[in-house]
Amino acid sequence: MTTMLPDTGSSTLLHLPVQAPAGRAAAASEPHAPQVQRLASHAGASWVDATSVQAWAAAGGHRVLLLAGDAVRFPEGQDVAAVLPELQRCAGTPFALGIVPADQEDAVARRYGVQRWPSLVALCDGAYLGTLSGMHDWQPFLAQLQALLALPASRVPGIGIPLVSAGAASACQA
Repeated sequence: MTTMLPDTGSSTLLHLPVQAPAGRAAAASEPHAPQVQRLASHAGASWVDATSVQAWAAAGGHRVLLLAGDAVRFPEGQDVAAVLPELQRCAGTPFALGIVPADQEDAVARRYGVQRWPSLVALCDGAYLGTLSGMHDWQPFLAQLQALLALPASRVPGIGIPLVSAGAASACQA
């Protein structure tokens, strides 16, 4: 049954109390999706931010840092988080796992030259080995991670670009 109200030519604004659904309020306070949270709670991963990453990396041995990215913009970050414990078990080279909090990802990404999300940054004894970006099929993912962990230390991409002073002669041809 529909009730029609008379049209008086004026409008009345009605304010009703509205609450967000319980699930959304809880999700908004969580900076990461459950798969990423589970890495810390069940797989022994450490939360590593821009101020602690150097000390964490230098603690020794192989280390892999996950930059999962925003779950809405980069949903494959959740896929990487889901398979990472199994990759850790199967890699053949033991490594500690670190997760970068969402609000720190940009700073840590700049430090290691990461330009794509999700990314795994491999380190050994504090030195940079390389980065593996995106989600992959199982066999190629495992093979690429194993190859990454076997690399020698290298320069972080984008860091150490030679600078030329303003008064120096140009090497460019006119």
